[in-house]
Amino acid sequence: QVQLVESGGGLVQAGASLRLSCAASGRTFSSYTMAWFRQAPGKEREFVAAIRSTGGTYYADSVKGRFTISRDNAKNTVYLQMNSLNSEDTASYYCAARYGVLIKTTGREYDSWGQGTQVTVSS
Repeated sequence: QVQLVESGGGLVQAGASLRLSCAASGRTFSSYTMAWFRQAPGKEREFVAAIRSTGGTYYADSVKGRFTISRDNAKNTVYLQMNSLNSEDTASYYCAARYGVLIKTTGREYDSWGQGTQVTVSS
């Protein structure tokens, strides 16, 4: 497992951008598929985006074209660039990791989780 720490959340107006970061511990970060999930109050956790250890990406339809996931294996960090934010993006955002190259969109497939960072979009 790896330890994950998210940062970069905040309060922004609709239409603004934010970049979330997730710093991972351990020397095998490059072997993990990384993902972002989010959970709004009263709603179930939902998949946002994932990036393979080899760099391939996958997005939820709700964020496709607005969000970009990327990783820097030299820095053991994964990012989520969020553009054109709207009120429906308001949620706690969680970074997750699973060993290997397969992208999964369900949370139970991931072994390690961060503590979350809050994103609030005001309309």
